[in-house]
Amino acid sequence: MSGTRPQIEVNGRRYAWPEAPTVVVCIDGSEPAYIEEAVKAGAAPYLQRITTQGTDLRADCIVPSFTNPNNLSIVTGCPPSVHGISGNYFLDPDSGGEVMMNDPKFLRVPTIFQAFQEAGAKIAVVTAKDKLRRLLGHGLAFGEGGAVCFSAETSDRATLAANGIEGAVGMVGMPVPDVYSAELSEFVFAAGVKLMERDRPDIMYLSTTDYIQHKHAPGTAAANALYAMMDGYLARLDHLGAVIALTADHGMNAKHDTAGRPNVIYLQDRLDDWLGMGAARVILPITDPYVEHHGALGSFATVYLGQGADVVADRLRALDGIDYVAPNGEACAAFELPGDRMGDLVVVSAKGVVIGTSEARHDLSALDAPLRSHGGIAEQIVPLILNRIVAGLEGERRLRNFDAFDLALNHAVADSTGPSTNPGRQKTLPA
Repeated sequence: MSGTRPQIEVNGRRYAWPEAPTVVVCIDGSEPAYIEEAVKAGAAPYLQRITTQGTDLRADCIVPSFTNPNNLSIVTGCPPSVHGISGNYFLDPDSGGEVMMNDPKFLRVPTIFQAFQEAGAKIAVVTAKDKLRRLLGHGLAFGEGGAVCFSAETSDRATLAANGIEGAVGMVGMPVPDVYSAELSEFVFAAGVKLMERDRPDIMYLSTTDYIQHKHAPGTAAANALYAMMDGYLARLDHLGAVIALTADHGMNAKHDTAGRPNVIYLQDRLDDWLGMGAARVILPITDPYVEHHGALGSFATVYLGQGADVVADRLRALDGIDYVAPNGEACAAFELPGDRMGDLVVVSAKGVVIGTSEARHDLSALDAPLRSHGGIAEQIVPLILNRIVAGLEGERRLRNFDAFDLALNHAVADSTGPSTNPGRQKTLPA
């Protein structure tokens, strides 16, 4: 920590002032095997170096293992029980309507970015999709000398100007990519490198898309090509002197049978059959505007019942492919979720199974590959990798993806990317 800068306290945690530009990267949908296989194939030499000479850990993400609750956990340093973002989509108790959870009004605490900017730090945030941009940029001051926050989807001049980066496309040197493409993630990294070269922000956050991971398993040519692309940009950020922490919002698993058909439990249809039409309401927090690659099918659901929850829970537990059913209080305590934004029951399916509402409500015509998806406990383990050795971690500490800023700012040892004496995955110095 700089001798002239105080530690920054936000959401009950204290963070040291960055001694070097600090970059946290959320690789969307990156189960650890993607990096491991890319390294094994020789496609990611930089990642091979930092996983052997820096810090290579595993952490738990938030369940439901979806994009919005985990990105907001990473950038606030706390779980959804504190910050309030429980999914990509939820039943708003104030309006009674099903809505996207991308409005900053749903966020209950400040971000790490806001706290550091208020103390004088220079902030840059680049995300793949607009569904996160407003949440990640909440509370930041833009304009001349202010923060930069934009998405790879953002192309209109007014939005770019309002978020501090009017010349984004020209700066990056890439056209605005299609939302369903690997290039969307490359735009994020290319922008990150250009911003580091131009502005040298104190804190940068980069968040990608999981389009490739939804279609391609670890070790496939397309997956290795994606990680080879990221590897090159990460090496450039390292060369520019950045402390880098890599994590993910969730993992990814195959959710189809041997014939390539999705393994789906249509939960609303089951409940309608058992209880009558309209007696129960199933909400799928995976739902967002980008459903072509997953059909709004994930492994987590919440159910609004009103009465008979215990009986329904028992019947759901008996279904093949359901791994977890619990009432609101128990589930929210277990998964650190806000009880007022979940239903009467929480339902999690097995590793290879997804949950739908009614079959008629899911359009799977755009699925051009066997379904891969996420949302459950099976997708909870994610990488937590730094290009520095970390010191001072308690031996029994449960690591979370939302510890990324803590490790990067409070535990990374300066200039410590030399060879590690520990051949294992967790390369840390003792507390």
